[in-house]
Amino acid sequence: MSKFVKTSLFALALAFVAAPLAMAAPEDGVKTLGKALGAALAVIGAGIGLGFIGKGMTESMARQPEIASTIQTGGLIIAAMLEGAALVAIILAIFAS
Repeated sequence: MSKFVKTSLFALALAFVAAPLAMAAPEDGVKTLGKALGAALAVIGAGIGLGFIGKGMTESMARQPEIASTIQTGGLIIAAMLEGAALVAIILAIFAS
């Protein structure tokens, strides 16, 4: 897939996410800002966590290549749990009343 197509799809997805927040009533501005900041912090935290998982997996596989498959399996399970927790945090941040 070309870079243009990827960028276009990302912009379209971002527009679908940002449109409801932008169309909120003016009196709900602070609440909307809080929801957006909560979701952003969840995404940033998940990104940092995934970076640390990848770093640790790479270092561990470089030190002990004979157990690389075990390390990779464990790392993928932890990454999946982290993504699940981040998704729940994003949903709670957006739909909080």
